Amino acid sequence: MNAFMDKDFLLSTDTAKKLFHDYCESLPICDYHCHLSPQEIYENKAPSDIAELWLSGDHYKWRAMRSCGVPEDYCTGDKSGREKFQKFAYALQYAIGNPLYHWAHIELQRYFGIDTPLSARTADEIYDRANKAIAEGDFRPQSLITRSNVKVVCTTDDPIDDLKYHKLLKEAQGFDCKVLPSFRPDKALNINLAGFAEYIAKLSAAAGIEINSADDVIAALLSRVDYFHSVGCRISDQAFDYVPFEILGDEELDAAFKTAMQGGEISQQQADAYKTKILLALGKRYAELGWAMEVHIGAMRNNNTAMFNKLGADVGFDSVGDCNIAQPLSRFLDALNVKGCLPKTILFNLNNKDNIVLATMLGNFQSPEAESKIQFGPAWWFLDTMDGMTDQMKFLGNLGILGKFVGMETDSRSFTSYGRHEYFRRIMCALLGKWVEDGWYANDDEMLREIVQGISYNNAMKYFNFE
Repeated sequence: MNAFMDKDFLLSTDTAKKLFHDYCESLPICDYHCHLSPQEIYENKAPSDIAELWLSGDHYKWRAMRSCGVPEDYCTGDKSGREKFQKFAYALQYAIGNPLYHWAHIELQRYFGIDTPLSARTADEIYDRANKAIAEGDFRPQSLITRSNVKVVCTTDDPIDDLKYHKLLKEAQGFDCKVLPSFRPDKALNINLAGFAEYIAKLSAAAGIEINSADDVIAALLSRVDYFHSVGCRISDQAFDYVPFEILGDEELDAAFKTAMQGGEISQQQADAYKTKILLALGKRYAELGWAMEVHIGAMRNNNTAMFNKLGADVGFDSVGDCNIAQPLSRFLDALNVKGCLPKTILFNLNNKDNIVLATMLGNFQSPEAESKIQFGPAWWFLDTMDGMTDQMKFLGNLGILGKFVGMETDSRSFTSYGRHEYFRRIMCALLGKWVEDGWYANDDEMLREIVQGISYNNAMKYFNFE
C-alpha cells in the first residue's frame, strides 16, 4: 500500500517520478487566469484564521458541505471560524474521489507543514495547528504568492475598472510577481440580462463616450481595451453558456439595443447578433495588440433561483450545460480569420462531451504567428479533476500537439490554491511517464524535459509574451 499523499503521490512509474521531481516540481508558476482580488493582494492583510483563508468565497468547499447536509450558516453565514472549519472537515472526509480532498491536503502539507489527514476527528487539532502557523508565520497574500513561486498573476477585471491596484502593485517593494489585469467584457455583452442598461451607463462614464448604439458600445470597449493595454493587460476573457453567432443588419441591431436600454425584451436572435458584432470588433483589436483571447464555454449559471435571490451569483449553484458548440464556434473563429484578425485564442469547455470538438477545432486555424496559436485550454472548474485533466491532455495529445500546451491556470479566489499546479503537474507527469514506460514515446531525456517544463511553465510565458 502506498503512503498517504507522500512525495510520490500519483507518480506510479519511475519515469513519472523523474519527470516531476527532476524537471518541474520546483518550476515557477504562471497563473494566467484567476479570480484573485488585486486590492487584497495590494493591501496584503493576514487572514484571521484558516477558516477565513480557506472557506471565505470558496464555492467548491461550500458545495461539498451542502452535499453533506451542512446548513447554510456554516457556508456563507455567520458561524464562527472554528464551527465552519469543523463542518468542512466533516464533509471532506466523505469526499473520496473529489479533487477537493487532494487540494486540501496538498495545501495543509505545503503551507502549514501538516501531514495529518483532515476529518471530523482531527478538525480541532488541525484548526489549532494551522492557526498557530498563521499567528507565528507570514500568511499575507504577497507572501503566499511569493512562497508559491508565482511569477505572473492575471486577475479578472471588468472594463469599467480603473485598475488602481494593478498600478499600485507595480510599485510594491519586495514583491516581484507581475499582477496584470485581464479584460472581461461579459456585462457589456449580456444585453438580455437584468441590469444591462445600468451597466452601459457605467461603461459610458468610464470611457467618456455617449452610448446610444451597438457601435457606441464598441467604441467605449475599444477605448477601455487600450487603457487596459497601457496598464499591462495582454489577455481577454469571455464566458458563455453557449457560443453566440448571428448576423443582423445595423438598423435591426440598433432597434434591439434601444429596446434593451429601455428595459424591454429582445429576441434570442437579436441578443446573439449583438454579442457577435461586439465580439468580432473586440477580437480584431485583440489581434492588433497581440493579446490572447480566452473563451470559456459551457457554464449553466444560477440554477437555484431561491438561493440566487438570497445570496447572489457565484456562490456554488452553477453546473455544466449541454449546448452544441461546434458550428457557431467555427463560424466565429472563421469570421475573424478570413479578415486576418483572429487573435491567439484559448478555448475552454466545461462539458467533456466537447473535448473532441475543441481538440479538432484547433487545427483549422493554426498559423505561424504563434506556436499552437489556437489552444485547447486546461480542464476547468468541474473538469479540473484527475480524470478531467487526464482526458483533456489525452484528447490534445491524440488530436493536436500536447508539447505546446500552455498548461494549468488556477481559476481560483484562494491564495493557497497554487497546490493545484502541483496536482496538475503530478497528473501530467504520471500520464507522460506511463506513455514512455509503455513504449509509446521515446525515452528521450532531453525532449521529455523540454515538453514537461514547457507544459508546466515555459510555454505559457512564451505564448503570452510574459518573458
